[in-house]
Amino acid sequence: MPDLAERFTGLQALITSIKGVKVEKSNTDLEVFKDKIIKEVKEKYDIERLRDLPTFRAYRDFFWRVGIDPTKVRPAAEALIRRILGGKSIPSINNIVDAYNLASIKTEIALAAFDEDKVQGNLVMRFARKGEKFFGIGMDKPKELQGGEIVVSDDVKLVAIYPYRDADESKLNEKTRNVLLMVCGVPGISKDSLINAKNIAVEYITKFCGGMEI
Repeated sequence: MPDLAERFTGLQALITSIKGVKVEKSNTDLEVFKDKIIKEVKEKYDIERLRDLPTFRAYRDFFWRVGIDPTKVRPAAEALIRRILGGKSIPSINNIVDAYNLASIKTEIALAAFDEDKVQGNLVMRFARKGEKFFGIGMDKPKELQGGEIVVSDDVKLVAIYPYRDADESKLNEKTRNVLLMVCGVPGISKDSLINAKNIAVEYITKFCGGMEI
C-alpha cells in the first residue's frame, strides 16, 4: 500500500504541547466569549452555502476519499457552525474542549486534543491495519477497523481516526494537566491556515484554561 504522502498529496497536521492547563467543567468568561463567537457566526455565514466554502469543500472531498459520507458525518467546524445557524446550542464538555471548539469555529479548521500524560511515545499518522480495535469517545464498544482507514497512534494504541473521532482513553478531563493539540489538515488546506488555527487555539486555551505552549 502506498504511504499517506503518496496517496494524499498535501495531507499534513500540526502538533503542539500546552503544559499546565487547569480543566474545569465550566467557565463564566468563556461562556461570554462563546456568545460573541456565536454572534459572529450568525453574521458571517449562510447555512445554504456552507458546503461550498473552500475549507469545508476540502474536508468534504477528503472524507469521500477515505470512505466517510460527509453528509452524515460532517467535518467538525462545519458541524459546529451548522448547529449555530440552525439555532442549536454548541455542546459544552469542559473549558478546554469548549475553547478549542471555538477556535475551530473561528478558523474553520478541525482540531483535536489528547491528554499528553496518557500518550505513550510519539504520535504517528498512518493507515490502520485490518483488525485493529478503536474505542472512540461516545462509542458503546470498540470498533474493529477494516484496514486502510487513516489513524493516529502512539507507540502502543490508536488515539484517533483522522480527522473526525478521538479515542476515549486519551480524552481530556478535569485531571488533565498537559495537552497535545493536533491541527488537522487535509489536501487543499494551506500550512499557513493550519498555523493560524494553531495560534488561535493556543490563544483561546491559554486564556481560559491557563498553561503555556511548549
